[in-house]
Amino acid sequence: MIWIIGGTSEAAELANRLGGSAAYIITAATESEREFIEDGSVVVRRMDEAGMEDFIGQNSIDLIADMSHPYAYEVTANAKRAAERCGVKYIRYGRAKTQDVDGCIYLDSLEECLEFLKTVRGCIFFTTGSKNIRQFESVRGANRFVYRVLPAVGSIAECAESGVKMKDITASLGPYSDDLNEAMFKEYAAAYVVMKDSGREGGTAEKIRACRKLGIKAVVIGRRDEEGIDSIDGIIEILKEKTDKEIRG
Repeated sequence: MIWIIGGTSEAAELANRLGGSAAYIITAATESEREFIEDGSVVVRRMDEAGMEDFIGQNSIDLIADMSHPYAYEVTANAKRAAERCGVKYIRYGRAKTQDVDGCIYLDSLEECLEFLKTVRGCIFFTTGSKNIRQFESVRGANRFVYRVLPAVGSIAECAESGVKMKDITASLGPYSDDLNEAMFKEYAAAYVVMKDSGREGGTAEKIRACRKLGIKAVVIGRRDEEGIDSIDGIIEILKEKTDKEIRG
């Protein structure tokens, strides 16, 4: 059984492309991911390393395809250790980093971003999702912070629990074109736009281009280097080889 660790659009694409050609189960952290998977194989569950080990045993997992978000460091670290302890094969899908970051403020970590935000003034538009809103709010000061989040119950709840006012929330689902990004950044008179380096799939290039056109600063939170396969085709080829061996065996 193949375990696809979800959390990205690529996880949904992999599951959809596999169809009935291989036995798999896909896990997600939130209910909203069910909207993007075309079958009933989604299990919504958050797991630590021990939970992953139990999941591997309970579902007879013999290969893990880690398609989690490139910033889900803990998920990936736990999955790697669980795979090693259980003796199952582990493969990681790794999004390529954004190459064209000229003129951007490129920071190495969330912590560096928080320190930078303490030094700025004006309206800051965040496209980083809902996960770190509490930390951002802790350094807001007199500035206006606007958050673009998914139109999901959990995302809105996180905003409310962090004290974000409704006027500072825009809930919508991408992908976003250059023009749509430009219109949103302009509407809120953003002085800076904070984003993660989520690569091509995460729309980073479109955000940066919109910032350049408006003459505002793109603040990019960088991510760690990691080994992985940067194409869905490459992942499918490995899974196909596994399936073919099982058939011959």
